[in-house]
Amino acid sequence: MQIRQPLELTKTLDKYDVLATTTGGGKSGQAGAMRLGIARALVKANTDLRPDLKKAGFLSRDPRIKERKKYGLAGARKRFQFSKR
Repeated sequence: MQIRQPLELTKTLDKYDVLATTTGGGKSGQAGAMRLGIARALVKANTDLRPDLKKAGFLSRDPRIKERKKYGLAGARKRFQFSKR
């Protein structure tokens, strides 16, 4: 459903066939990545579609990234178990 949104918005669902492969992340993240890729491809094919896709938010990526592991910690924020003795 999420992958088809840019094509449905621009009424080009019957005009293009999409073949895409994704790796990594989860199902939701992959669907969002494919939606962004399809929207960008539609803009390259026809620049008149850009305002509609931008207004719908299909041309902006999710800015959240994995936080880096810090020195001396078990992960990004998790600490090693404290031992009194």
